[in-house]
Amino acid sequence: MAASSHSPNSSFRRLRGTHSPAEFAAMVRRAAREIGETVSCDARYIGRVESGEIRCPNYAYERVFLHMFPGRTLADLGFSPREAVRGRAAQRALPTPPAFTHLIHRSKESDVQRRAFMAGGSATVAAATLGLTLLGDSRRIPSRAGEAEAAAVEDAVRQIRLLDDRHGADALYRRAAQPLRTAYALLDAGATRQSTEDRLHAGAGELAVSVGWLAHDSGRFEDARSHYAEALATARVAGDAGLEAHAFSNMAFLARDRGRPRESVRAAQAGRRAARSLGSPRLLSLLSLREAGGWSGLGDRRACEEALTRAHTEFARGARAADPEWMSFFGEAELESLESRCWAALGEHARAARHARRAADLQDPHFARNVALYTAELADDLARAGAPDEAAWAGGRVLDLLAGVQSTRIRSMLAGTARILVPHQRSPRVGAFLTRHAQV
Repeated sequence: MAASSHSPNSSFRRLRGTHSPAEFAAMVRRAAREIGETVSCDARYIGRVESGEIRCPNYAYERVFLHMFPGRTLADLGFSPREAVRGRAAQRALPTPPAFTHLIHRSKESDVQRRAFMAGGSATVAAATLGLTLLGDSRRIPSRAGEAEAAAVEDAVRQIRLLDDRHGADALYRRAAQPLRTAYALLDAGATRQSTEDRLHAGAGELAVSVGWLAHDSGRFEDARSHYAEALATARVAGDAGLEAHAFSNMAFLARDRGRPRESVRAAQAGRRAARSLGSPRLLSLLSLREAGGWSGLGDRRACEEALTRAHTEFARGARAADPEWMSFFGEAELESLESRCWAALGEHARAARHARRAADLQDPHFARNVALYTAELADDLARAGAPDEAAWAGGRVLDLLAGVQSTRIRSMLAGTARILVPHQRSPRVGAFLTRHAQV
């Protein structure tokens, strides 16, 4: 098996000293209680940090670690900057673009907004950061796009992904439409050199996929389909196999959610064909999971199991340098979640619940939207598997998370779970959940 692309965090390992991972995890939990934080740290989490799999902790862990080691910064503890973990910089270093005023404004006001969001501000503040446009106040398209413009498009993609991870899609979708229009206007204007034009094509296409996902997650399926098709067309024009595979992956996901399983299978298979030359087993694994989701929707258990086996085999080959940066969300937790959806579609809800529970347990809390999604899947599976009290507990946890996450998809899923639980409302736990859900 190929070596992992993660670099071990030797600085953090030295801080653990002679304590075992389990002992050190207990120290972390104790330190968290001292400052009023709640973290579910265990030996496995410590191992993930030390192996380099967790390159930057979420905000709760950050506060705990800085409390444990006063005077040190995250860099001193061996962590990478948060922006680098979620951005294109996680895959390759880009030259710092020159200072410019006609692109995304990094004014004091926007810096304040960004800090407010990163400190846990509301989704409204998060959306405000996307009010920045690629052209700032001038609204003028340059006669030829340069490296700065290409970098600005790439930065817009990073911002959307960071904000979506934390707050979900609903508050972001309309804010993200303007940067997308500007990106394609820049593409139409042409670039000063071919390498810049290639970056603009890739950046505009990835931005179209990201905005399409915001539409998808907020229930605007026709808008999502249009954005994904735009990304696919951009990929075909530019001959960009990676972008093509990404577009097909999201199109397969959307088709599944729209109740078009055969279309989902075809899109996933097309994505696999595009991805074969890219050298990323993890991408092939994700596309196999998309295909499995389509087969499960068709009720074809055998084809679904074959695709799941292929997905696990490819996932086990490990991370590679060729893995696309947008796949940073795809780890063991997402694999468990997508497999859970397959078993649920096949009517095996108890089995689906086991995978959904693992997904929720494995997910880094920094990805708040995904934690809410996986827990909502767990609640639904438990309700359908005949475990109403457990389902109500999971549903209550989702309601806690939805205070900071705006996702129509998750809310719709939870509403379906609530309907299933109505016959069990005499149970105190179920009744309390249904009352709270109705109030929300």
